[in-house]
Amino acid sequence: MTTSLESSPERTLQLAEQVVGTPVRARKQFSWTMLMAYVLLSLGAAVMIVPFLWMLLTSLKPATELVQFSFLPKQPTLENYRLVLTTSSFGRWYFNSLLIATISTLSVAFFDSLVGYTLNKFEFPGKNIIFLGILATLMVPTEMLIIPWYTMSVQWGWHQGAMQYWGIVFPGVITAVGIFLMRQFFDGVPNELLDAARMDGLHEFGIWWRVAMPLVKPALAALCIFNFIGNWNAYLWPLIIASARAYYTLPVGLSFFRGESTTQWEKIMTGASLATVPLLIVFIIFQRQIIKGIALTGLKG
Repeated sequence: MTTSLESSPERTLQLAEQVVGTPVRARKQFSWTMLMAYVLLSLGAAVMIVPFLWMLLTSLKPATELVQFSFLPKQPTLENYRLVLTTSSFGRWYFNSLLIATISTLSVAFFDSLVGYTLNKFEFPGKNIIFLGILATLMVPTEMLIIPWYTMSVQWGWHQGAMQYWGIVFPGVITAVGIFLMRQFFDGVPNELLDAARMDGLHEFGIWWRVAMPLVKPALAALCIFNFIGNWNAYLWPLIIASARAYYTLPVGLSFFRGESTTQWEKIMTGASLATVPLLIVFIIFQRQIIKGIALTGLKG
C-alpha cells in the first residue's frame, strides 16, 4: 500500500498544528518595530484628539472658569449653548453655511466629474491645452482673485439681497483640483466597458452617469468631503461679499464673539463645537467609499 503525502503549505501548517497542539497562525513574535509604531500612532491620535476635547470641555465651562486653566470643568453647564442659540443669529449662520457648502459640493461633484470624464475619455483638438490651462489656474493665489470676483459680483448685483448666496457660492462651482482628481481616477475605468455600453445603445451622458460614475465613487466621495469642509470653513470671501449679518456664514458669525477689549471664548468654543457636527456626519456617510478607493486604484483596463 502506498501513501501519497501532500507537500502544500496548507498541509504543512496542519501537520505542525497537530504536533504542537497550538494553531501556528496564532503565534506572533514580539516586535519592537510594531510596538514603536503603535506608540507613535497613539501619540499622533492624542495630538489630534486633545484639542478637540479641550474645545468641547471649554464649551461646558462658565466664563469664570476660563482663567483657571483647568482641563475638566468644575461646574459643567449648558448655559453657553443656550446663550449662543438664543442671543445671536447662530441658527441663521448655521443654515447659511450648510446651504452654501451643500450647493457647492453638489455642483463640484457634477461639473468636475463631467469635465474630468470628458478630458480623459474623449479625443478632440486642443484637449491637452485646455487641461494645462485648467491646471495653470492652481498657481494663482486665491487672494489675487478676490478683487476680480468682487468687481464681477458688484456689476451683476450679487452683493445685495438674496443674491448674496450666489455671490458666495459661485467661485466654488467648479474647481481645478476636482477636475484633475476625477480625470486621473477615470483612467481606471476600462474603455472596453464604455464601448460595450455604446454597443448596447446607451447615449454618452448615460454612459458617464450609469457606467463610469459608479466606478469612481471613492474619488467622488473624497472630493465631496474636502470640498464640503473647505466651503464650511471658508472665511475671507464670505466676509468680503456678504453685506448683511443675515447672510454671514458660520466662521464669519463666530468672529463677532470677539470684541475690541474682550473675547468670549466660551461662546466661540460652543459655536465651534456645534460647527463640527455636519463635518462628522459627512465623513461618516462617505468614509466607506474612501476605503473602497484602495481597490479601485488597482483596476486595469
